[in-house]
Amino acid sequence: MKQKNYNSYTVGQIVAGNFDAAKVFSRYRIDFCCHGHIPFAEACRNRNLDPEAVARELNELQENANGNAPDFPGWPIDLLIDYVLKIHHRGIRAKGPQTEALLAKVTEVHAKNHPELLQVQTLFRDSLRDLENHLSKEENVLFPYIYEMFQAKEGGVKVAKFHCGTILYPIKVMEDEHSHEGERFERISSLTNGFTAPEDACASFRLALQQLKLFEEALHEHIHLENNIIFPKALELEKEQTA
Repeated sequence: MKQKNYNSYTVGQIVAGNFDAAKVFSRYRIDFCCHGHIPFAEACRNRNLDPEAVARELNELQENANGNAPDFPGWPIDLLIDYVLKIHHRGIRAKGPQTEALLAKVTEVHAKNHPELLQVQTLFRDSLRDLENHLSKEENVLFPYIYEMFQAKEGGVKVAKFHCGTILYPIKVMEDEHSHEGERFERISSLTNGFTAPEDACASFRLALQQLKLFEEALHEHIHLENNIIFPKALELEKEQTA
């Protein structure tokens, strides 16, 4: 198979084309969601990585692909939003409080020897609070209008302009909030040594770190789908509707 040259792609475009690439980027802590606009080579160098070495891993991944990764870019925008709402919004509201409760118990027992847990607990609690506000804005303002535009296009009619003129403004707010969450979880990862349990960790401590890692991975997919696929599709749809 011909080796692909990734230097003309951003990291977000690479993951949009093959979601399995997220596994490689996540392992190297390359941010493909909040900073998906960064060119591949630059993103590698920012992590002191050799772009050619990372590209070889991506090409090996492509060669061994089993075709099970969802074709998110090929999905219609209403299905993408359905997926985000039912998988990610529900997931945050279900898994977030469970993880927060477990983290509170672990912190109470282990904070004396691991004071970093106090910071992790505060960061995660603040994240859940801010995410709830973020999800509500998407559900009540942005997504309903995108649904409306999609349905209008399917019906061959035009939709009224967004109430503030364009969806570019709420999208920018969403992207800024995504960046803030990405930075917050980068801090959590740093405090926990990449969600690695210390030698004296009990089973609950290890489980709490595992849950935090899974929460971050889901958040990365959530942000990637919106920043790199849904929002660009929505802006293109708006152009067609207002042309």
